[in-house]
Amino acid sequence: MTPFETVDCYDYPKYWDLSFQDETELECDFFEDAFKRFGQGETQRVLDIGCGGGRNVVEMASRGFHMLGLDNNEASLDYLARQASDKGLTAETMSADMADFQIEQSLDAALCTFNTFRHLQTEEEAESHLHCVARALRPGGLYILGFHILQDYDDPECEEHWTNRDGEIEVTTTLEVVQSCREERLETLLFHLQVRDGEKQLRLKAEYPYRIYNPTQFRSLLAKVPEFEICEVYDFNYDIDDPMPFDDEISDAVFVLRKVQPTD
Repeated sequence: MTPFETVDCYDYPKYWDLSFQDETELECDFFEDAFKRFGQGETQRVLDIGCGGGRNVVEMASRGFHMLGLDNNEASLDYLARQASDKGLTAETMSADMADFQIEQSLDAALCTFNTFRHLQTEEEAESHLHCVARALRPGGLYILGFHILQDYDDPECEEHWTNRDGEIEVTTTLEVVQSCREERLETLLFHLQVRDGEKQLRLKAEYPYRIYNPTQFRSLLAKVPEFEICEVYDFNYDIDDPMPFDDEISDAVFVLRKVQPTD
């Protein structure tokens, strides 16, 4: 059997996005529900941070939102631009570091889900990121931020498998935690992608370091960015009518943050 080739999976956005495509409609329904429930003012201009190949950007653009996708991977941004063009949609792209970016025209909302935030490996990077988002949002704008919060009872050797298909393309993904250090607050995730694309077959693998958060650590980070208030917290079921308490039992968390209105 052909061995797995070590790559940057973000250089293969068609397959990477398909791996998570089953979540797209559920996520985007939730985004719209959150805009209506918690947004102050109309939500039109929306930034997707770490957008990858743009599965959420394209879906939200098809729903009438003015979308901007930010990423630091040019292959992903090129793929997003092609996808939007092929579907007759308009979506802006921006190549930038998610820890250090500026948006000229203010945003109504920003999105960052599925652990993308945890690519920021230091406290300084994470705080800078939140300040960048806060500066980009208009008062009353929302930031929907989703990532896994580690619990003491989590298995450090976790492994998951799933398969997604689109026409002749099939992607089987294996996710494995191969290293975890709670003291340094870093864990390494290994992704295997087995791809069938018509006659073509690929076996790809990549390792990425992710920052670890427990509830106390994320509360401490948020306290450094007083521009944000927590509207509500959810899990990865994305049920707008089923919020979760932000307590020490929370695991897969989706935070609906709002930029506070300035006081006189």
